[in-house]
Amino acid sequence: MFKELVEYMIKSLVDYPDQVEVREVQGAGAIVLEVSVADSDMGRIIGKSGKVVNAMRTLVQVLAAKQGKHVSLEIVE
Repeated sequence: MFKELVEYMIKSLVDYPDQVEVREVQGAGAIVLEVSVADSDMGRIIGKSGKVVNAMRTLVQVLAAKQGKHVSLEIVE
């Protein structure tokens, strides 16, 4: 559910949606979503001063909190 939401949001923003990869890693008491995109799309995902990625993190965290879970979103290269 979280992975699909993040994948949808990111594919809507980037120029190369076929290069978007979202991995879900189960951690100790938390779910970590690792996102990788094409190098040229990295700026679109992060946004000015990190505003875009922080907004996506907030949305995912609110959804997770409603289900009593903890989810974090990380951008990896």
